[in-house]
Parts: sequence; C-alpha cells; structure tokens
Amino acid sequence: MMEFIKVNDYQAMSERACSIMIETINRIKNPVLGLATGSTPEGLYQKIIEKFNEGKVSFQDVTTFNLDEYVGLDREDVNSYYRYMKEKLFNHVDIKLERVHLPNGAAADLEAECQRYEKQIRQAGKIDLQILGMGINGHIGFNEPGTPFSSRTHVVELEASTREANSRFFPTLDDVPTQALTMGIATIMESKEILLLVSGEQKAEAIARLTDGDISEDFPASILRNHPNVTVIVDEGAMVLAK
Repeated sequence: MMEFIKVNDYQAMSERACSIMIETINRIKNPVLGLATGSTPEGLYQKIIEKFNEGKVSFQDVTTFNLDEYVGLDREDVNSYYRYMKEKLFNHVDIKLERVHLPNGAAADLEAECQRYEKQIRQAGKIDLQILGMGINGHIGFNEPGTPFSSRTHVVELEASTREANSRFFPTLDDVPTQALTMGIATIMESKEILLLVSGEQKAEAIARLTDGDISEDFPASILRNHPNVTVIVDEGAMVLAK
C-alpha cells in the first residue's frame, strides 16, 4: 500500500519525515534504520538534530544501514557517504559508531564486500524504517533502470544522468565516481516500512510515472507500489504533473 502525503514545500516535507522517524525510534526497542544520502534527506537530518538537542529522541539503541557508497573513495574522503553521514547526522547525535553501517567502497574485493554487507543486514533483522529518495530516472539507492527487482547488494555502473546530478558535490564531472555499491531492490523491499521523500519540480515527471506508470524494471521505484507499507511525502513542486 502506498500512502501519499502532500506538503507545501521542502521544509514541510523534512518536518513530516522527522516526525515519522522519531516515532519509529521511540516505538521500537532496538530500531534498525535504513538511511539515504544526497540533498533530499539533509533537511530531515537537520530536524532530527534539533529534536535530539531538545531531548525528544535518542540514538543510543539505534542501528543504521546506509543504502550505498561510492566505489574508490576512502571513508574519510570529503565526498564519501560515510563522511556525509558523520557531518550531516552522526557527529551531532548520541549514536554508537559501532552500530553504524555503510558498504565499503574502498574494499579490495567488491563482490565479497557486497556479500558481507548483505549478511550484516540479515543478522540485524529486517530494517524497520527505510528512508529513500528517488532519482529523476526512478533510481532508488543506486539501483539504475534495468536493475532486476530480485537484486541484492551489488556493484553498479552509474548512469550519466546520475553522475551529472551528483556532480554538484564534486569539483568536476570527471571527479564523480563511475561505480557504487548499493543495497539491491529486493533488500530494500524487505524493509518493514519505507519512507520515500520527493521534492521539487525536477522530480515531477518521476512522481507522475510512479503514480500512473507501469511497474517495470525500467523504472526501479515503481516496485514500491508492491510494498505493503510505503509512505511518500511529496511537495507541491513535485506533484505538478500527477493526476
């Protein structure tokens, strides 16, 4: 079941997502969260930090798994997702770093790293709440169009549109890695609850296709319509084309 929550703008989207995330953390004894990076969840993390500073939430018992990581970047590289998560969230809350998990894009054996990460997720139990963004081509995590719905954590070649979208974080487009490690679509779909955040007119065509298009591997996010518990928080800009 997919529930849509329409909000006015990015700020309202971030606030609503924050409320849902805090409710999950406070309701479950040892919550397991799936986290995302990029510009979409930044506002959510800022709101979470505010609530932490107000004493409304604690991460002492939280375990996290991130969706993805670039291949070839050291963990402390300024553009690694590990560094992003530390700067945007982990350094500002009381999470235990041994409970923080991201795939290692600098691993010598990438296939073995994918298997290791998948095993870690299984051992932690199902992810209670998975935060997702959605690319303009419908990618979730770094699962690009054409990725099998049955996929597990794997190495992916990044599409030109994805690298272009992420190039704003790098000195030049040539500096954007060409590969990443990502949770597979089947891995994501095993999450108990999924929270998809979509903001801005540049995502309007993607939202229209998510709501009205076919469920197809050509548009990875479409599989979310088969999940029993998905909440989509979408702002007015992204909804301009949706029926």
